[in-house]
Amino acid sequence: MTKLKRVFWMLTVLGFVLGFAGLVSAADADPAGVKAININTATAAELTALKGVGDKLAASIVAYREANGPFKTVENLVDVKGVGPKILADNAAMLTVGAAAPPVATPKP
Repeated sequence: MTKLKRVFWMLTVLGFVLGFAGLVSAADADPAGVKAININTATAAELTALKGVGDKLAASIVAYREANGPFKTVENLVDVKGVGPKILADNAAMLTVGAAAPPVATPKP
């Protein structure tokens, strides 16, 4: 009977450990609980939620967007001075440029 209790407790502990490991990996998948950020509509305050982006860099991103128009791809973010491949890679899973623009109708001759 004691051997059965020992097996029961070992399985119980193993269940808790595996359950905790699942929670930890789920938390790592979505850093800081941040959902997708549209870099074409985000405010400077929203951009500071990104890893490696502070107030100054967030303001630079917004200023660049206002001067040059919306970003066509997430990768275009590296055109902003201060944003490099590391910042882009660290945040790529959370970044979007929004829905694609509808195709422009061309007049038929």
